[in-house]
Amino acid sequence: MGITPDAATGTMSAAIITGPGKVRIERLALPQPGPGQVRVRLEGCGVCASNLVPWAGPDWMHFPTDPGALGHEGWGVIDEVGEDVHGYSVGDRVAALSYHAYATHDIADQAAIAPLPAALNGHAFPGEPLGCAFNIFRRSGIKPGETVAIVGIGFLGILLTELAGAAGARVIAISRRPSSLLSAEAAGASAVIPMDDHWQIIEKVKQLTSGSFCDCVIEAVGKQWPLDLAGELTKERGRLVIAGYHQDGPRQVNMQLWNWRGLDVINAHERDPAVYMRGIHEAIEATAAGRLSPTRLYTHRFPLERLGDALDMTRDRPEGFIKALVICNE
Repeated sequence: MGITPDAATGTMSAAIITGPGKVRIERLALPQPGPGQVRVRLEGCGVCASNLVPWAGPDWMHFPTDPGALGHEGWGVIDEVGEDVHGYSVGDRVAALSYHAYATHDIADQAAIAPLPAALNGHAFPGEPLGCAFNIFRRSGIKPGETVAIVGIGFLGILLTELAGAAGARVIAISRRPSSLLSAEAAGASAVIPMDDHWQIIEKVKQLTSGSFCDCVIEAVGKQWPLDLAGELTKERGRLVIAGYHQDGPRQVNMQLWNWRGLDVINAHERDPAVYMRGIHEAIEATAAGRLSPTRLYTHRFPLERLGDALDMTRDRPEGFIKALVICNE
């Protein structure tokens, strides 16, 4: 049974990470929105792979975390509106760009919420990662007729496969898990390659592209080897797009190769909240119109009190796993 907040007593529940791989749920006073803010009664929150390094407890991580911290993929219903909020009311269902969403409630600025249309009623909608896919796609500059390789086929890689294919590109999907390759095929990939032997992958892509390699390669893993591989697969004057989240230490790059091929290297990570929100609005519109189908990618759901299990599964990525959601309010 999920955790049920007691609105009558003004309380909520929130997860607190107390140490590496350790979490507890605490009952706290409901936060109150300030001017220009709303409070969202969260239906759920997606689990992001960026949580995994903090979850492991690196030297720079401080415990315990703030209540709800690390959760940033929330959606739910507005249940309190602060002063000077315009265009939103109690009862509106929204995707929120907030940062303490491993909880039953969170506060968000009105500029950081996006209304969810009736077509998405009953559907989970972790807006932040869906918006990221659209922002990365825009930065990639993919055109009809191009060949695009996507290195790393998880939630983000599958969405990018869909978007690139819909734009008229030929997509080569590369992943270590057989189930991910099947998902890429279902999303429209023209070819799939197991991520096993470095040089065999290069040779296979070379064959598929008649020796010219790829117009655009998107690295979506966040590790050294996939980054090395992505550079090798990018053609002369091609675009190497860094979409993986490299947070576990410095990286080395083959600058000789990058120089010789004249690559355009694009860091597709956005930091401007307005750009984040633009991507989320685009994702909402595309999903509501049926041009994007993310619901099938939410393969595992956990109640808030099992956040630790959700993080562990996201780390271990068993066969068939794509993305976990934490359900905060049933």
